[in-house]
Amino acid sequence: MMMQERIHRDAEGAILFDAGVSPQVGHDWFAPDYWRGRDALRTQAGGRGGVAIVATPVGECVLRHYRRGGLMAALMGDRYLWTGADRTRPFAEFRLLAEIARLELPGPTVVAARYRRRGLFYAADLITRRIADARTLAECLAAGRLDGELAEEVGALVARFHRAGVWHADLNAHNVLVTQGALHLIDFDRGRLRTPASAWQQANLLRLRRSLLKLGAADAGEAAFEEHVWQPLLYRYGRTLNP
Repeated sequence: MMMQERIHRDAEGAILFDAGVSPQVGHDWFAPDYWRGRDALRTQAGGRGGVAIVATPVGECVLRHYRRGGLMAALMGDRYLWTGADRTRPFAEFRLLAEIARLELPGPTVVAARYRRRGLFYAADLITRRIADARTLAECLAAGRLDGELAEEVGALVARFHRAGVWHADLNAHNVLVTQGALHLIDFDRGRLRTPASAWQQANLLRLRRSLLKLGAADAGEAAFEEHVWQPLLYRYGRTLNP
């Protein structure tokens, strides 16, 4: 189904949404307390994103509040410098996810995005459909399920996005979802479309590799990791990128 982009503007800010999914999306949709009061907030995870799983009229969705990490978090918290509506983090991610869907790549289905402007700054939120019965690649690794077969699937997944010129700003094991028979990439904050080129593609892969190593993928030995995980991943990546 084609995206039906609509924008609602008011004194608080603006909401960008897909009218094909829901004809109306209000500010209440972005408030965890609104869903909690209707017994529709199933879980709320920690972390800087403030992710909540909410049962909306269009099905279970992920509500994510944008929040800075690292040293900037102490200074800015959830505030971002205003440089125009189309350059806000949620609107950029919304439109990238819409393009990912158009390209038939396995990413989250976007529902709505919002910014609330306060002078020179804004705060932001994003709603996407929840991918059901999924575990992160990090969870699969912790459970001992990251073998050569799964590594190959991950390589093919990343290559599909890279062939289309989709750059993921934070490609790591937490942003790869594994479901029965399918893999997805999530969290495209700061991602963008780029002309396919080996330099950024390889840098993206190395970021994923660092993530896996940080999570203990080579605890049994780096040689075993290379043979049973990383080389199968690179093999399938190469075959998919250049069939």
